[in-house]
Amino acid sequence: MSTIIYLVGVVLSVIAVLDILKKPISLVGKIITAVLVLCTSWIGLAVYYLYAKDHLTDWFK
Repeated sequence: MSTIIYLVGVVLSVIAVLDILKKPISLVGKIITAVLVLCTSWIGLAVYYLYAKDHLTDWFK
């Protein structure tokens, strides 16, 4: 069961990073956000999808 949860987390992290790379923000902003999402696992995914996804373009112009 824990392997399935881990794999779901990895897949969602990859999807989030691909979404981050498509955003019209600076390269530094993309790198910072992608590293934070990958390093913080489920918490980073939750923060990204619930809050940061809509605000990234304002933060990294």
